[in-house]
Amino acid sequence: MFGSLGIWEILLIVVVIALLFGGRKLPELGKGLGQGIRNFKNAVKGEEKGKDDGKDEKGN
Repeated sequence: MFGSLGIWEILLIVVVIALLFGGRKLPELGKGLGQGIRNFKNAVKGEEKGKDDGKDEKGN
């Protein structure tokens, strides 16, 4: 994912984000990002679970 980015580029991105959002907003931003990722994973798992039960889209 970050194969083309070096440590200095990643560090620069983190510093810029910290400057833009400030220290107080970063925990809220991280929490929101984590919840979004968790919801996405649960939706994907639910979609896979729905396909595995043998029902088609009409519910038959």
